[in-house]
Amino acid sequence: MVRQHPEDEFLFFFDRPFDPRFVYGPNVTPLVLFPPARHPILWWLWFEQAVPRVLRKHRADVFFSPDSYLSLRSEVPTVMTCHDIVPLHQPESIPFATRKYYQHYLPKFLRRADHVLTVSEYVRQDIVQTVGLDPGKISVAYNGCRETFVPLQEVEKQKIRQQFSNGQEYFFYTGAIHPRKNIPRLIRAFDLFKQKTGAPVKLLLAGRLAWQTSDVTAALEQSRYRADIHLLGYVPEETLPKLMASAVALTYVSLSEGFGLPMLEAMHTDTPVLAANATCLPEIAGDAALLVDPMSENAMAQGLEKLWKDRVFGQNLVARGKVQRERFSWEVAAEKVYGVLEQATY
Repeated sequence: MVRQHPEDEFLFFFDRPFDPRFVYGPNVTPLVLFPPARHPILWWLWFEQAVPRVLRKHRADVFFSPDSYLSLRSEVPTVMTCHDIVPLHQPESIPFATRKYYQHYLPKFLRRADHVLTVSEYVRQDIVQTVGLDPGKISVAYNGCRETFVPLQEVEKQKIRQQFSNGQEYFFYTGAIHPRKNIPRLIRAFDLFKQKTGAPVKLLLAGRLAWQTSDVTAALEQSRYRADIHLLGYVPEETLPKLMASAVALTYVSLSEGFGLPMLEAMHTDTPVLAANATCLPEIAGDAALLVDPMSENAMAQGLEKLWKDRVFGQNLVARGKVQRERFSWEVAAEKVYGVLEQATY
């Protein structure tokens, strides 16, 4: 939006010292607002005290909040992006203080917003049915993919395998290690796959251990093939696309998602996708993924076996992914968001 609309002035609000790379053009004014928002109480102070004060000072025409928060006290027209309403459906998967904040404020935020953007039609319908919002108040603006996600030559893939999987091929997961990501069942499905096929392939899990990871730890401890499962922890941005591009397939069998960005990233790296047939994932995947029941370890194991043994099938998924990925771009998203912001100011 900054590049597409040099005639507009953008105020970017930060709660901490910021990376200068976020200042995308001369029409961006970065402002650090106090306090650093690291706790529900500080979130309230930031959005209900600092934000409305600065919006008034600068006479803002519209406030855009891209991640499910807004200011209830500000009278400035407000557009909010809601990526999902998991806190309302699965509150037990969120730490106590954060859970209470979201349960209390998220419905209020959705009702206060002059317009709500979602990242999938699934989330749009979920908000309508769960919160009772008018469907006309919600628009869909799909996510795009970072330009760093590109295919690799085979020699480059071999280097990545040497570095991360002892030279062997691997299935890949990226995202938080979190209850709703369904990692324990994925681990057990990988065990079933290995037991049946004996395939010399590993499972790489990239992402920080989040809250409530005891089930993941237990599944790892009980795995017969623990030596073939590697927890990579946080992976730097420059490394993640290479890991994705070098995988046999992305495994993304999450129980609940608002968009499922790793699937789109896999499509851009020409990597086949195994995904859950749940929530938004079929909408985003289209016919470019092998969809399985995320509650069935046998179904997931069969999916892994299919992608391991039938490389022609995997390449057919890649070919479909090249078509499917064209539906999603940040340029299109920016145009959609800007149009909604314009309407909110009238």
